[in-house]
Amino acid sequence: MIKKSGVLFLLITLLFQSVKAQIPMDSTMLNKEFNSLDEALKDPDNVFRLNLSNQKIQLADSVWSKFPNLQYLSFKNDRFKKIPEGIGNLKNLKVLDLSGNDFKVLPITFSELSNLEELYLNDDKYFQLDKNIPILSKLPNLKSLHIENDGLKKLPKNISQLNNLESLYLNNNRFKQVPLEIQGLKNLKYLDLHDNMLRFPNQFNPNQGFGPKIRF
Repeated sequence: MIKKSGVLFLLITLLFQSVKAQIPMDSTMLNKEFNSLDEALKDPDNVFRLNLSNQKIQLADSVWSKFPNLQYLSFKNDRFKKIPEGIGNLKNLKVLDLSGNDFKVLPITFSELSNLEELYLNDDKYFQLDKNIPILSKLPNLKSLHIENDGLKKLPKNISQLNNLESLYLNNNRFKQVPLEIQGLKNLKYLDLHDNMLRFPNQFNPNQGFGPKIRF
């Protein structure tokens, strides 16, 4: 009798877990944005959006392993001189905004953000694009890259390593012509170059089969 009760309890537990797994996530929770790290840490499993912009806070690397479901994170205008290495623990992160900071290079652990789809690096005056390409190239799902108002005059040759990139935003830089290096981005569909100093905006002939739509 005891064994049967144990088996029955196990079956009920498994059934409950199966039903629970099939319950869709509450969209309200998915869209809720936390603006305080202390508040987010009270129930980190249910934090999907975390906006820490304009806070200039100190962050321990160990914090990020506590947010297994985080999909959106913003450090905009936090003036970080170094991006926390623990950020690599955010395996479900899809959108990351690092705009308005003072760091030069990304940590090696950044390459572990396997689900990252969109990255903002706007207003990052010290960011060394050429040195960070090898790390960015290891992100298999990176589709959209924003490098706006960074004082860029040209693109590094190794930008072609970003094989999966589909959208590239180079607004408000110092380009005088459409950078030839983008021809190496075989999957690029959209390029934004508005508010640059373009002298020859029509240097690419769409009839020649050049792929992306370009916004001047």
